[in-house]
Amino acid sequence: MKHMKRPLVSLSALALATGTLTTVTFTVARPAPAYADHCDPAEQGQNQRQNQEPPTDAPAESPPAQDQPAQDQPAQDQPAQNPPAQDQAAQDQAADAPPAAGSLVQAAPTQPPTAPEESADQQAAQNSTDSFRRRQPTQAPSQAPTQAPTDAPPADTPTDAPPGQTPAPPQDEQECADLGPFSEDFIDIRQVQRNFQDVRTRRGGSGGTFTSRCGRNENGHRNPDNFIVAPGVSNGAHHIHDYVGNLSTDAFSTDQSLAAAGTTCALGDRSTYFWPVLRDRTSDANAQDPDGNVGTILRARQVSLQFRGNPVARVTAMPRFIRMITGDAKAATNGGANALAKWTCTGFTNRITTKYPLCPRGSLLVRILDFPSCWDGQNTDSANHRTHVLFPDAGGACPSGTRPIPQLRMTLVYSTPRTASFALDAFPEQRHNPVTDHADFANVMPDRLMRFAVDCINRGRRC
Repeated sequence: MKHMKRPLVSLSALALATGTLTTVTFTVARPAPAYADHCDPAEQGQNQRQNQEPPTDAPAESPPAQDQPAQDQPAQDQPAQNPPAQDQAAQDQAADAPPAAGSLVQAAPTQPPTAPEESADQQAAQNSTDSFRRRQPTQAPSQAPTQAPTDAPPADTPTDAPPGQTPAPPQDEQECADLGPFSEDFIDIRQVQRNFQDVRTRRGGSGGTFTSRCGRNENGHRNPDNFIVAPGVSNGAHHIHDYVGNLSTDAFSTDQSLAAAGTTCALGDRSTYFWPVLRDRTSDANAQDPDGNVGTILRARQVSLQFRGNPVARVTAMPRFIRMITGDAKAATNGGANALAKWTCTGFTNRITTKYPLCPRGSLLVRILDFPSCWDGQNTDSANHRTHVLFPDAGGACPSGTRPIPQLRMTLVYSTPRTASFALDAFPEQRHNPVTDHADFANVMPDRLMRFAVDCINRGRRC
């Protein structure tokens, strides 16, 4: 039979030969499932289910019902993908039995019972829980800067397999699976217990806030640098950062260059605020990136940069040019000592998870990035960028030898796919684990503006 790059399925037909009923076996070509070419965990889970799991008549379980009303703006629905085309014989046999979402139609001698129609949210939640096993990392960080996005998908790879066997995934899909994230890195936010509440301000504490309004990076200031952790190194982060505030921030920034640059912030705040981008991985954009950061960059729908007080003490001004980091970009391999990822959804902000949350219809994804706020009173940086400014204890008290300064909280809100099809940019060996979320800040406020912010916080005002 002429070689086709499609798997073969055996069918039986009856032929009458020399007066005896004889079974003759022949083969009919059917379309093979398309392999993922843009590292979409939801699609990879569907492909692996198509390749490995037998058909089942059991209906999918429904996710738990939402017990809290959603808030804010509704998430944008993602266009449904067209199922793979089937040969006419398979379509005729399965005409009365609708396939499960994302699955191939299976030819069967009898019609399976039709499952009750599920809602769009139930379908999305079921698709997002498809699992596929973790693999050991195979990549090391590249030395080349991140490439510009491209919409060109990789060429199809022919596969050979004996009749009746599923062809092995091509090498590019195996490499794609190495990139992460994995289905176990996602969770339906409605399955997360209520577990978060800010510490209440006590007598003698400072309960006010000051918010610096710097936009949502509408000007597209992005690069793979980090002048705090890797100064003078182009592509030192091996992943793209979104920047707001200072317009000049790159690998070669200095206190002097930051002070001389323009800003997107109001009131002359030239501080720089940056974090790793979040990508929609249903897209093939940036597919050739050497560090595996694939998909279309999502711009945050909302960005809040709020400086808050201390629940048990008044705050003092932070020094100009102090540099801070929060979280750990290598937490997946370093362990959780410095990890501080907080993920949630609008309408569910009393539920915090370290996994990517799958938000129901009408709810948006939220990243919360809290910075340390107990300064040693002397240094604006330290060798590990952490010991000069520490976190308070669970009650809000600063460690001995430190003093409270305004605590920066970044809150980033996104409209994401409702399936497991988005991820942070990350170092390759971190495999886009959500626990690696992190952010950086350097204070370049004028002293006068910092004094104003401290006064608002200590007086309990909202500025």
